[in-house]
Amino acid sequence: MKLSWRTEILPATCIIAMFILAIIAWPNAPESIPIHWDISGEPDNYAGKFFGLFGAPLIAVGVYILLTVLPRLDPRKENYPKFWGKYLVIRTVVILILVAITVVTFLWVMGIDINMTVAVFMIVGLLLIVIGNYMGKLRPTWFVGIRSPWTLSSEESWNKTHRLGGWLFVIIGLGMVIAAPFQEKIAFYILGGFGAAFILFLYVYSYLVWKRDPGARSASTRINRD
Repeated sequence: MKLSWRTEILPATCIIAMFILAIIAWPNAPESIPIHWDISGEPDNYAGKFFGLFGAPLIAVGVYILLTVLPRLDPRKENYPKFWGKYLVIRTVVILILVAITVVTFLWVMGIDINMTVAVFMIVGLLLIVIGNYMGKLRPTWFVGIRSPWTLSSEESWNKTHRLGGWLFVIIGLGMVIAAPFQEKIAFYILGGFGAAFILFLYVYSYLVWKRDPGARSASTRINRD
C-alpha cells in the first residue's frame, strides 16, 4: 500500500484546482448559494457564501485523508494490496465527482445557466459506472465494498455479490446518464426505485450465497457452539 507522487499528484492537483475555482468565484458570488435542487432542477436549500464555495473543496480534503488512512486502520488491511491500484482509482474518482460539483457551482456563480438535476444525474451515473467496473476486483475489507454480515463472513458471498453488484451499478449508472438529458421526472423516480431495489436484492443475494457456502456455514456453527 505504497503512496508516491505518481499516485498522489492527480488527487492533489484536483483539490488545489477546486480551491482556486472557489477563490476566483468569491468576488462574484452572492451571499446565499444553492446547495440542493429538487427533481425539477429548482434550488430548495441554500448555504452561506463560504460553505457554498468552499464546502466541496473542504469535503474533498476530508475524503482524501479518510480514504488514504482507512486501509491502515482496517482489520483486514492485508487484503488491500490485492486491489490497491483499483482502490486508488476509486479514491480519485470520488474526488473527481466533487471537482465536477465545484465546477458546476463555479459556472452558476459566473452566470452560466446549469440544470443541476441533469448535472447531478450525469455525475452520479458516471460515478456508478466507474465503481461498478471495479467492484468485482475488490477483496473483503471492513470499509470498502458491499458489507453485509454474510459478505464479511464468506469470501464466496463477497466475490459473487460484488461481481453481480458491479453489473447492477453499471446498469443503473448508464440509465442515469441516458435519462438525464431528457429531464423526465418519471425516469428519475423509476431509476431511484430500481436503485433501492437493487441494493436490497444484493443484501438478500449475499445471504443466499453465504447459506450455500459450506465453509462459512461450518465456521458459523463452530462459533455458535463455542
